[in-house]
Amino acid sequence: MSNTIELLAADLNPQGGVFCPSPKADMKLWNSHPKVYLDVAKTGQAKCPYCGTEYKLKAGEHFGGGH
Repeated sequence: MSNTIELLAADLNPQGGVFCPSPKADMKLWNSHPKVYLDVAKTGQAKCPYCGTEYKLKAGEHFGGGH
């Protein structure tokens, strides 16, 4: 059961990523897995290798990381 979580640029950490499991994914404690870092900013989306949840930036959102 995979689902897609749409993120705002403000939801990303300073490096442009998120951790899964995430509170935004509404996962139950029994359904959790080891914490994994997903780099969303690089391509605008990332998929968790454990649970298949996909995190992606909402249309029009851009991560302004860099210098």
